[in-house]
Amino acid sequence: MNRVAVLGAGSWGTSLAIVLAENGLDTLIWSHRKDQANEINFQHTNAKYLPSTILPDSLNATSDMAEVVEHAGIIVMAVPTKGIRETCQKMLQTLNKKVLFVHVSKGIEPDSLMRISEIMREEIPAKFIEDIVVLSGPSHAEDVVQHHPTTVASACENIASAERIQDLFMNQYFRVYTNEDVVGVEIGGALKNVIALAAGAVDGLGFGDNAKAALITRGLAEISRLGVKLGANPLTFAGLAGMGDLIVTCTSVHSRNWRAGNMLGKGLSLDEILDQMGMVVEGVRTTQAAHQLAAKYDVSMPISEALYGVLFEGKDPHKVVKELMLREKTQELDATYE
Repeated sequence: MNRVAVLGAGSWGTSLAIVLAENGLDTLIWSHRKDQANEINFQHTNAKYLPSTILPDSLNATSDMAEVVEHAGIIVMAVPTKGIRETCQKMLQTLNKKVLFVHVSKGIEPDSLMRISEIMREEIPAKFIEDIVVLSGPSHAEDVVQHHPTTVASACENIASAERIQDLFMNQYFRVYTNEDVVGVEIGGALKNVIALAAGAVDGLGFGDNAKAALITRGLAEISRLGVKLGANPLTFAGLAGMGDLIVTCTSVHSRNWRAGNMLGKGLSLDEILDQMGMVVEGVRTTQAAHQLAAKYDVSMPISEALYGVLFEGKDPHKVVKELMLREKTQELDATYE
């Protein structure tokens, strides 16, 4: 119970490892780069992802997956969506016991249209899974490492597992609520990145506060429509993994998705944006998945579809906004879950 491993030494994985170490847990963080693991162990920094942050002396790192598997009974998956399958396969080379998994990634896999927990269950045999818990909410790493108050949701159909993870992470600056709606928490966490890209584009285009408020509100409506279609509890989207995460990701300069969208609105191409960012922008792949989900389940997702057109079909952002404004008139509340 007191030995935890975090797979992924990016900004979010590192900040969560700091929380766990500060809570007195024997915490080991895995990086696929040996030089990064050495930096964490000997300099107590992770300069690329969390500049100016000094890591706890008690936080250790490794690039050896076998050491991670031997160390922990609880494993936090903090790698980007596109790396989930590869990381699971690498872990399986030495995994020989049941593990309580926590994932903190926010995305949906294009083509398969699987959520993260579904990908993990496909890749990891059931005999090695004690349970899978989702940890999600409005939580930029830059705030967490400064001990700014942060609240997230711990979601699992088995509420006892959600409560175990709640107990591990809770402290005076990091508050955790439980939720049994895994589908809603995962859909909210993934699709808010799509809307955040669009919100950044609205800012980049210079359209002002009215436009962004409208986009966030209508974005939440289409996230909710799809989520409910997939079996989520609609109330989840009014909570931390829905509205909360959407607000922070659409309005903060810490948001990679907002920053990428902002550059898109200013006229940069997708290739130029990804080259400048130098980090994973989850919303790009999830926009592809949202486009496919909308078609598969016949759900109206006009903002996601508009963004897909800009990112992958070369449409002009100004023209797309005009098309959104001139869509067929409808009634606000009746359209929310239909």
